[in-house]
Amino acid sequence: MITENLQPWFVIIVVFIIFLLIYKEYLKASVSFLMAVLLFSITGILTPTEILSGFSNQSIASILMLILITTGLRKNFQLENLFDVIFKSAKTYRGFLIRMMSQVAILSSVINNTPVVALMTPYVVDWGKKNNIAPSRLLIPLSYATIMGGMITLIGTSTTLVLNGFLQDFNHPSLLFNDLFIVGLSVTVSGILFMMVIGYKLLPDHKDILKTYTENKREYIAETKILPNSKLIGKTLLKAGLRNLKGVYLVEILRGEKMISPVGPGEFLEEGDLLFFAGNTNEIVDLINSDLGIHLPMTARSFNNDKAEIVEAVLNNFSSLIGKTVKKSDFRNRYNAAIVAIHRNGKKVSGRIGDIILQAGDLLMLYTGSDFRDRVEIYRDLFVVSKLRDIVKPGNKKYYALSLMTICAMVLLIFSEITLFPALLIILGIMIGFNLITTQDVKRELDLNMIAILVFSLAIGQAIIKTDAGNMVALEIINFLEPFGKLSILLGLLLITNLLATFIGNVGAISIAFPLAYSLSNNLGVEGYPFFLTIAYAASAAFMTPFSYQTNLIVYGPGGYKFKDFFRIGLPVNLVYLAVAMSVIIYRYRDIFF
Repeated sequence: MITENLQPWFVIIVVFIIFLLIYKEYLKASVSFLMAVLLFSITGILTPTEILSGFSNQSIASILMLILITTGLRKNFQLENLFDVIFKSAKTYRGFLIRMMSQVAILSSVINNTPVVALMTPYVVDWGKKNNIAPSRLLIPLSYATIMGGMITLIGTSTTLVLNGFLQDFNHPSLLFNDLFIVGLSVTVSGILFMMVIGYKLLPDHKDILKTYTENKREYIAETKILPNSKLIGKTLLKAGLRNLKGVYLVEILRGEKMISPVGPGEFLEEGDLLFFAGNTNEIVDLINSDLGIHLPMTARSFNNDKAEIVEAVLNNFSSLIGKTVKKSDFRNRYNAAIVAIHRNGKKVSGRIGDIILQAGDLLMLYTGSDFRDRVEIYRDLFVVSKLRDIVKPGNKKYYALSLMTICAMVLLIFSEITLFPALLIILGIMIGFNLITTQDVKRELDLNMIAILVFSLAIGQAIIKTDAGNMVALEIINFLEPFGKLSILLGLLLITNLLATFIGNVGAISIAFPLAYSLSNNLGVEGYPFFLTIAYAASAAFMTPFSYQTNLIVYGPGGYKFKDFFRIGLPVNLVYLAVAMSVIIYRYRDIFF
């Protein structure tokens, strides 16, 4: 046990260590938060009831219901058809940019922004390819627009939902529609205008990874044919020694008109089979010069996307594959797909694919089997970011009307006097009742890592408040900034929260900053809303790094971005966003600060 007078310092030290662990990427956020909560439990700072209270938090339940509702809409109502109608008149880059950012911002205000980016990324990439515009010129604006638009209403992002949960836990009046709408609309409009006038010039122009792959495919993909006298005939892939070749990888087999892809280790080889290898060119030549009885045909096969079914998928931040080699991850059996190439920060990762250690944000180039999409939805380790033939199954038309009715019901309930939790519960009940959401959807969509972060971050916030650590830090901030007035204290809180959001994400930042805001407003004896709104917009200003927000991570790989790309465009966007937000907040509560 730790004495009461040392508990605040212990909590501050633990929070600082969490910051370092997440920033240095030594541990996942969920693991770091769990370790902190365990320490607080062992030392008696938190009771089991306080740790588990997050599971009954209405805001966390609201986040989970939003994810399920969005899933039901995506599954039963083909929103991409609406995108075609909305964007068909956009003929220029800037014309598409302003339409895309405006429409996506509006959509993100009523639908959680992470699924919006996951849904829109394939469409935006495809539009860029058709119009000879690099995805890197489009995907950062897509992510930023959803972050901005998500702050227009209470349900657009987890930032406001978690903040509202803290307010309810401390018996403080919840945020109202007008509290967020005016500030959120202001930062969204100003952010889009900045991107249209100046920001688009700061976006990188990286060549499309898929286009580069296609142009350079002969450097590492070769077609071979099994000769009549080959010793491979009649053997399985495993016994023929083609399963674990040095530097090359068997992608697929063409047998007459039948395409076998991916190729299992038990597949028997036949005379005349065309084998397609991916890997280092020199190693492929050595393979052909061996005595296996295979040779290069006179002409190289031209890979057509429809035949080869090349798919782009990005490894998400919570993937169970992170830290594993491709071979140990059993990727082929798990997804019925073969990894042909891996791109990291816009570059093809060199070396044997099976030995490459997977990292968050890796862009995987895949040859997929027929049930690939179903397996992606089961394991939820990947975001598919390129369109597949037949990967989007046609929606059942009889559900279209029900889906539209659900959307209308959602909007009406959100803007009615019914509070968020019962409104979402009603909508979810309607969708389950009409079978728009199934038990399989629930199992597939509820991410344990995300739930752990949400629950444990709230517990850490409780520890900061319970030990008076937040009040202690708040008093130090007041003592330092008090000579400069209340306005300087507010700006100091803004800076602290934004720095936290940049390195540990919006949910962690809001969890740590709330006790500070709560204590500051109480010690100053003023209304707490300007402080709560300040930390909300500071925590949501996650523009400077690819890992500060989930939507940034989704577009990181497909755009071929580097870390500095986000900082170059994100820093000015951050400054504009926070300057506008603070101006509106200060003006609205000017009686407190002037």
